[in-house]
Amino acid sequence: MPNEREDLTTAPPPQEALPIRLTMDDADSPSDVIDALFLGRFATGAQPFSTGRTLERVKPGSTLLPPAARVLRAAREGEGRFTLAEGTGWTVLVSRYGSRNAQVTVTAVSQELADERLSQALEGAEDEPRPEPTDVTMGFWYVSPLRGPHRTTRQIAAGAWDEVRGNYTAPVADALDGLMKLTADDVAGRLLLLHGPPGTGKTSALRTLARAWRDWCQVDCVLDPERLFNDIGYLMDIAIGEDDETGGQGRWRLLLLEDCDELIRGEAKHATGQALSRLLNLTDGLLGQGRKVLVGITTNEDLERLHPAVVRPGRCLARVEVGPLSRTEAVSWLGTEEGVGPNGATLAELYALRRGVTPAGTPTHPTPPHEGLYL
Repeated sequence: MPNEREDLTTAPPPQEALPIRLTMDDADSPSDVIDALFLGRFATGAQPFSTGRTLERVKPGSTLLPPAARVLRAAREGEGRFTLAEGTGWTVLVSRYGSRNAQVTVTAVSQELADERLSQALEGAEDEPRPEPTDVTMGFWYVSPLRGPHRTTRQIAAGAWDEVRGNYTAPVADALDGLMKLTADDVAGRLLLLHGPPGTGKTSALRTLARAWRDWCQVDCVLDPERLFNDIGYLMDIAIGEDDETGGQGRWRLLLLEDCDELIRGEAKHATGQALSRLLNLTDGLLGQGRKVLVGITTNEDLERLHPAVVRPGRCLARVEVGPLSRTEAVSWLGTEEGVGPNGATLAELYALRRGVTPAGTPTHPTPPHEGLYL
């Protein structure tokens, strides 16, 4: 009977042990064919080494191809463009999404050759971001039909806390004072809850928080939170995380879920099934263990309508009700009493009044009849 060593040495290579067959029908697209052709040399072992990179700021006119590349296939599908090219001992696939985003993958006969060709393809192809002093890098997660769970980053303008503190009524500003000064060593509780009426500045406060925490916390906004907790693969991708380019593995991450009323209101367990349980598991259950993940949620619901499991003591890092400014505060903010009601005004209403529009949407200074008919 042959021994184990003999079995290993005489075993066929994996590409022969598992033959690869490609079946196509009218549901397949040209880009599917390009993908299959690209994977062929890697699958058969002719080019067993691979490397790749995602780009988000491709310069106009960049081909993303190494020198002397010979194009084999090219396809356009909506905003997607796909190019398959080759050279001696290597193959490259360029997948472009829109005008600025791309994925470049190279297979080759050696890892050194694959790395070298990728470096040549990307040389000078990506614009460097121009961050302003007021900008903060924020990530955005979403499920792409072409790429599945995907994270992209943007520079977001955010005011310093001392500049925007006056946008909030005194009790809210006092509560946010401590939150803005928080450090990684002060984290106790994994859930940040901002609740209150629309237009009170909850999202603006989160942008400012991202700026205040940028030295120790990466902030990511989930654009499709209704899908997140019903898609295990998506949830695991986000729980594992993806570090931004500012470095610092081991940094905290804050996931922002905006307007998640259905997820955390009192009847959420019955209405959304396992979604609420998975949210809680991410904040202080097994899923969140070993991960420095905070979850920030904004909602328009009253505190009394929220699920008790969400607001129980010890779970929330902070729980802030963001309400409108009082009449006195609103008049001080605006510099006039005109348009301010007896109950004050929200931040959105004040900005509308400053632009000359009442909260109801009518101009504060109506245009006289026939004005503007003459030049």
